[in-house]
Amino acid sequence: MSIDFKETTPATTETPRKKKRKIKIGHLVINFWLIFWAVLSVIPMLWLVLTPSKTDREVSYKNPLSFASFHGYVRAWKNLQDFNSGVLARWVLNSITYNLAIVLIASVTASLAGFVISASRIRFKKAFLISTLIMMLVPPVALVIPLFIEMNKANLVDNPMSVVLISSLYPFGAFLAYIYYSSTIPPELYESARLDGCSDFRLYTKIAFPLSYPLLALLAFFAFVGNWGNYFMPYIMLQSPTNYTLPVGLGALFFSTPAINPGNGATSVPILKPEIALAGILVAVPVMIVFLISQKRLIRGMLAGSIKE
Repeated sequence: MSIDFKETTPATTETPRKKKRKIKIGHLVINFWLIFWAVLSVIPMLWLVLTPSKTDREVSYKNPLSFASFHGYVRAWKNLQDFNSGVLARWVLNSITYNLAIVLIASVTASLAGFVISASRIRFKKAFLISTLIMMLVPPVALVIPLFIEMNKANLVDNPMSVVLISSLYPFGAFLAYIYYSSTIPPELYESARLDGCSDFRLYTKIAFPLSYPLLALLAFFAFVGNWGNYFMPYIMLQSPTNYTLPVGLGALFFSTPAINPGNGATSVPILKPEIALAGILVAVPVMIVFLISQKRLIRGMLAGSIKE
């Protein structure tokens, strides 16, 4: 028995050490993996921020992560403003206006749809939920022709309302609202309100809506992010340059510059690689600002309903 005891004690004393080593190695591998992907994500953003400080030649031959001068930003910004008599400011204003309308309409309608599917007593609720899931799976490209014909029949082609109405269709938001209302608001609360004579509309305005601020922040954020950089549908619906959104306008700008399209030198304004990088910053910065402002509300909305008492 003593021999067996001596043989087994080293194994028992080495096991915790091996476990600690494995844990440390696992942590090192995970940290290395996270740092690796973080660096890969940060480098393109650094390149984008630093590129407007250089001239077009310096962009090609200088260190990509080097800084040239602040005068480069001023020069690139002036060239962007001078393009087509300052139409860039109009594109920025159009994008802000269109997206504010889309966010407002999409958030309210998605919240209403989610409430109706989860809490109302209408018939065919399951059919509405299934149709919402199907709409989430349909690619937007498949709807281009019917939507264009519909807007054309309504005389809304080349009208900002066509972009606002189409982009306000928000099946993902409706499904997200359905999950929120189903998991956070107890059905007993609705039943007690119905006993007091509340209609479905009053249930939404007096009970569901005041309790859904985290949901509305989440819906607004996803609607803004999904539509701020949207190019395809506004490109199809809008024909006049003065009605373009920022992504569509920048697409037209890039096509007219030899920096992207070497065979086309139509523009008299030098729109080269620094200007293109600065235009990319214009598209990315609003999304970053909205995320930083609404970060706490986003986390609250995403965690709503995940903890049950």
